[in-house]
Amino acid sequence: MGPRGRHLPWLPLLALLVLPPPVRAAAARPNFVLVLADDLGFGDLGSYGHPSSATPHLDRLAARGLRFTDFYSSAAVCSPARYGPAAGRERGENEKILNERTNPEAESQPSRARRVSQGPCQNLTCFPPDTKCFGTCDQGVVAVPLLWNQSIVQQPVSFPELVPLYGRFCREFIARCARLRLPFLLYYASHHTHYPQFASREFAGRTRRGPFGDALAEFDDSVGQLLQALRDTGLDNSTLVFVTSDNGPSTLRMARGGSAGHLRCGKGTTYEGGMREPALAYWPGRIAPGVTHELASTLDILPTLAALAGAAPPRVALDGFDLSPLLLGTGKSPRRSVFFFPPAPDPLRGPFAVRLGKYKAHYFTQGSFHSDTTPDQACHGLTPLTPHLPPLLFDLEADPAENYDLLRGQPGPEALQALKDIAVLKDVLQQRLHFGDSQMSKGRDPSLQPCCSPGCSPKPSCCRCAPQ
Repeated sequence: MGPRGRHLPWLPLLALLVLPPPVRAAAARPNFVLVLADDLGFGDLGSYGHPSSATPHLDRLAARGLRFTDFYSSAAVCSPARYGPAAGRERGENEKILNERTNPEAESQPSRARRVSQGPCQNLTCFPPDTKCFGTCDQGVVAVPLLWNQSIVQQPVSFPELVPLYGRFCREFIARCARLRLPFLLYYASHHTHYPQFASREFAGRTRRGPFGDALAEFDDSVGQLLQALRDTGLDNSTLVFVTSDNGPSTLRMARGGSAGHLRCGKGTTYEGGMREPALAYWPGRIAPGVTHELASTLDILPTLAALAGAAPPRVALDGFDLSPLLLGTGKSPRRSVFFFPPAPDPLRGPFAVRLGKYKAHYFTQGSFHSDTTPDQACHGLTPLTPHLPPLLFDLEADPAENYDLLRGQPGPEALQALKDIAVLKDVLQQRLHFGDSQMSKGRDPSLQPCCSPGCSPKPSCCRCAPQ
């Protein structure tokens, strides 16, 4: 499929890198498979406690690999969360990083064509044979295209056929690298389980969790296929597989929005449910099975992979740390703190919250429409920005749900010292961060909407094409 003459299917959301040969002779370098789910909550996997999720491949990976309990995304919403693992830096350190606002319309800006929720949902099929996507999206914009590099090959995309195409590409890519004996990085940024959910015929209507569960089961199967491809090519013992999510669940969608488990709130907030994610690391013979309570973040992915590949890190100051000692059982995580930025950060307030060790201080809190419908009003979109002086202080080991502010009682000397140390960390960070302008605040340009027939009329309804 794809452009004429190519055998590989279309690839809008897979990043591939064949690593260059080493400069001097060295032991064979590992391969890397990085899988990033979309809006998957801390409590959505069976291995993280969900009683009815059908995730056998991920649960088996968790049992045979390293499962993280305190792993964080670098942001609470989709677009900036993808910057963290790619750059290893906090968002404010890139002058052109996207500031994504906490309102439901931000999920479907025309300039963000990768969003599965963009386009008129009633014109999109999410489940075979012809079940339309649930809900409504922006009207008067083009439908979601499917891209091969920079070429549109289908518009609107056929969601029930999408993940099988991704899977075939991944398997062929792994087989080709194995045949040529080339080390590689495969970055699979899945659409699942973002709203509106979809699934192929094999998974539609097959789970106890409804459409969300069907999408989750297809995601789980896609990970299983990657693992099988590594086994089939004899690369499983030389490949690190890492699976996590970009941010917490969109509880606005209720049963279609995922679960944060026992954590507070979800997507769009700086509470634990917005940024603490499931994370699994698997490397047979190198990573011992187990559970770690060490702090880690998507910011740590870049420096960790660079260290394991024997590559020089970027020539910029990174906010991430090399986790290879933790993964390989030779040491602990060097990470001691986590900063929680809101979807639209600014230099005046800086991070809304800071975690140091087991303590977390909230200097500001704000609800998000992404986290509506839960019983907790603090999560809701109409809950305004609220400063806290003194900050709210939680012991996340004893109270991961952030229910009991220690400063309302009689905090011990350890907690009070942690609060002082957190204040210093926050000040130091804000002094060195440079915040760029929000790209979304510059408005919309309809001419930038991707259309498979650029000269057609009338737009956007004429922007429709089938694969050749």
